[in-house]
Amino acid sequence: MKRIAAITMVRNAEFFLERWVKHYGQLLGRENLYILFDGTDQAIPSFTDGCNTEAVPRVAGNVREADKGRIALISARAAQLFDRYDMILGTDVDEFLVVDPALNVSLPEFLSSLDAGGRVSFSGLGCDVVQKLDCEPQLDKSRGLLEQRSYVFLSTRYTKATVLCKPVPWGSGFHRTRRGNFHIVKDLYLFHFGCADVSAAELKMLDSDLAGRGWGRHLGKRLRLIRSVASLPVRDWDAWTRRARRVQTLVRRPWMWNKPAMLGLKILLKRPDRLSGAV
Repeated sequence: MKRIAAITMVRNAEFFLERWVKHYGQLLGRENLYILFDGTDQAIPSFTDGCNTEAVPRVAGNVREADKGRIALISARAAQLFDRYDMILGTDVDEFLVVDPALNVSLPEFLSSLDAGGRVSFSGLGCDVVQKLDCEPQLDKSRGLLEQRSYVFLSTRYTKATVLCKPVPWGSGFHRTRRGNFHIVKDLYLFHFGCADVSAAELKMLDSDLAGRGWGRHLGKRLRLIRSVASLPVRDWDAWTRRARRVQTLVRRPWMWNKPAMLGLKILLKRPDRLSGAV
């Protein structure tokens, strides 16, 4: 088995952080989780006991500048961890790496079976979980997330270079690595939950701190996506995840060769029942 750690950075997101700790802690062990708190004003919650936690001075600047500052800090910490780990998983706190339950293997077993060769990273297929407003209510915080959400928008934004095999820097938001191309792995998915609850997204829009740092445009995109899925046909999961993986592997924009593209396709899927308990 490979030695695997997970790292994230967080500010004012206890709801998702608690689930991040539970998800990766059960899979990797809490002693292998590394959590950076963005700001020394941040209280470190008791549910992170057993994890490696550190409150750092808040990263200054607007959303773009702060993203670059945060990822530089995370990348530096991840590089230091390679003296004791074979792989480092990097995600935001609302992102969860999942192996298809049909394989009946754990995430560490699955990743340990991969042959990195000369690759610097592995990626799961990006799955943006969206609330379908005509049939799904507000999230119940006491229940599993995927048991309450059945619809996924296939998004290249979340086909991220999540799994580092070598100490190379990530690009902002873990979207790519500074060196090396993508390798999108079959049966591996990255579920993002930033669009899973319209009321939470609307509440963030009212946050003056986020607005002052330029988050309004980004959050507005999330709300538009949630409201747009009602008009999209629902496609077959297995057929379209296979096609999307192939397209994202082959298609690149010339000015962004190491980030996947998808020819502008807008694909909404219904997740299979076998994934309902994955997050």
